[in-house]
Amino acid sequence: MFVRRIRRYIVAGLLVWVPIGATIVVVAFLIDLMDRLLFLIPQPYRPEALLGFRIPGLGAVLALVVVILTGMLVANLIGRRMVNSYEALVARIPLVRTVYGAVKRFTELVLSDSSESFKKVLLIQYPRKGVYSLCFQTSEHPPEPESRVGREMTTVFLPTTPNPTSGFMLVVPAEDVQELDMSVEEALKMIISLGVVVPEWHPVHPGQ
Repeated sequence: MFVRRIRRYIVAGLLVWVPIGATIVVVAFLIDLMDRLLFLIPQPYRPEALLGFRIPGLGAVLALVVVILTGMLVANLIGRRMVNSYEALVARIPLVRTVYGAVKRFTELVLSDSSESFKKVLLIQYPRKGVYSLCFQTSEHPPEPESRVGREMTTVFLPTTPNPTSGFMLVVPAEDVQELDMSVEEALKMIISLGVVVPEWHPVHPGQ
């Protein structure tokens, strides 16, 4: 009984400290990574040279400023022309254009407010009938696949766990797709936690 109680206390303590520790490590890594952006500043004008000591997190501020300034630049006509010229140059490089194009399309899908992509969490039977997987809707009614199979289809992205940035693109029959009430954020938490973090659900009609 005593050993079991101690074990329960250890598990309860780990459930508190492991997420905190992991969060600290990840945040510290990201801050350190963004601090490396300070190399963009000439050596004599860097904070270490001016103040005599390092300020952690200053790179994150610089990264935010760079992102905002870039957004302001590309929001006008001249900026868009510069981006188009840059992308035209990238499109001439075989391997780079493939990677760049894929990453850009994925980013547009996730960050675009006007797109319906990644707005719905779906449930499909995968990898076999009777086994279900969470996925995200990326588009509806792809013309050629629907024409080939003669039925309504839905394109989905099936993420891997615990890394949801990789996965599979699947085209599945619309009747085999079930839309869930959980948000995209809740689904991502469930995927990253290997199914340990399960969002609460309070159905309006429990019998359905």
